[in-house]
Amino acid sequence: MITMSVDVPEYIQLAEKAKARLKILEKVPSDVEISQSVDPFPVQEIAHAFGIPDDNLDLYGKYKAKVHLTELERLKDQPLGNYVILTGMTPTPLGEGKSTTSLGLAQALGAHLHKKTFVCLRQPSQGPTFGIKGGAAGGGYSQAIPMEEFNLHLTGDIHAVTAANNLIAAALDARILHEKLNPTDEQMFERLCPKRQDRFATPMLRRLQRLGINKTKPSELTPEERSRFCRLNIDPDTITWNRVIDTNERFLRKIQIGLAKTEDCPRQTQFDISVASELMAIMALSTSLRDMYERVCRIVVAYSRDGTPITADDLGVTRAVMELMKDTLMPTLMQTL
Repeated sequence: MITMSVDVPEYIQLAEKAKARLKILEKVPSDVEISQSVDPFPVQEIAHAFGIPDDNLDLYGKYKAKVHLTELERLKDQPLGNYVILTGMTPTPLGEGKSTTSLGLAQALGAHLHKKTFVCLRQPSQGPTFGIKGGAAGGGYSQAIPMEEFNLHLTGDIHAVTAANNLIAAALDARILHEKLNPTDEQMFERLCPKRQDRFATPMLRRLQRLGINKTKPSELTPEERSRFCRLNIDPDTITWNRVIDTNERFLRKIQIGLAKTEDCPRQTQFDISVASELMAIMALSTSLRDMYERVCRIVVAYSRDGTPITADDLGVTRAVMELMKDTLMPTLMQTL
């Protein structure tokens, strides 16, 4: 949670309007009844109250928007605010209360003390939302709204992580298959570097550097260098990269794949839940698109038969992963009750 002590008239006016619209009842209704009892402000009105210009917003409907990272550059000379961390330790088996406490504190600081306040929450996973927990938009009169949109697709960040994660998994299995179907090194090398195009793609040049080969054109490589370059020789027993899904699907916890006659590369693997994936951790830790790119390059997905780590960059999928995930770094702007 970030609080700034500079009072802004537009912000105070909006806070007072919000309090006037919300009618507190003594017999507290259900969470969904409370969340649907008020009409949210258009998200642009929220942004304007905090001084965020339209040029730094990508709208996702009427009530939510992505904020461009260029907003950090615009505000770089502003005084720093106070950063308050709420721990996730609650005394219930399901851990309820973290979002509710965070939202309640933000509302107390913002709507009642008129401090310029943002509460920072992660997007809920669909798994707990459709399971026994039932969402993570807060509760009672301390909720993020629209609650349904917050708990479900929001702006698609978890979907992007899911797609990018499974793209890496697909590329990994496809590489094993193609190395199996192309018995000679020349056949495999021709697939990666067609003769009509005597240049390496950028990820290929990085792989050559990791192999200690300082050459920039495919035609310059010796047969031995071509073999080292084009053969990852992935050991299926060392694969650590699993597919993911954003649903509690216990029957996918251990599966067998590659059984079709056209592949015939059977192995055991599993699905994890999307929000527990390494890409989700990378998204949370990255400080910029460049930082995210470099972290994705270094992901280790398996090991070769001689024990060499195989990375996402070795598979040549880093740029594709970034195309899927490039918008996930932008925070989503919504509102509380």
